[in-house]
Amino acid sequence: MNRTILPALLAAGALCVALAVNAKPVAYEAPPETVEFKPGPGVELVQGNCGPCHSADYIETQPRGPKFKKDFWKAEVVKMIKVYGAPIKEADIDPIADYLAATY
Repeated sequence: MNRTILPALLAAGALCVALAVNAKPVAYEAPPETVEFKPGPGVELVQGNCGPCHSADYIETQPRGPKFKKDFWKAEVVKMIKVYGAPIKEADIDPIADYLAATY
């Protein structure tokens, strides 16, 4: 490694540590819900599994039409599990996808 770069890297690392030590958590208040999950079989599963991270508003904005039925929603639920670490039980995937396909 170039000897002139090492002091700069050490200084940058020390600055990052100093900033991280002094960082404070950000507090915010979520805006009030404007839409509720639509009633239907499985709504409780969706409220419990999807609601902690997504508002019903978010689900309302997803694509619609004949191409966006159960396969689309199942893929979305699986993505939430695999990519984002959503703690959704395997047995709940199909009922959640069924609800979303039928309701949205």
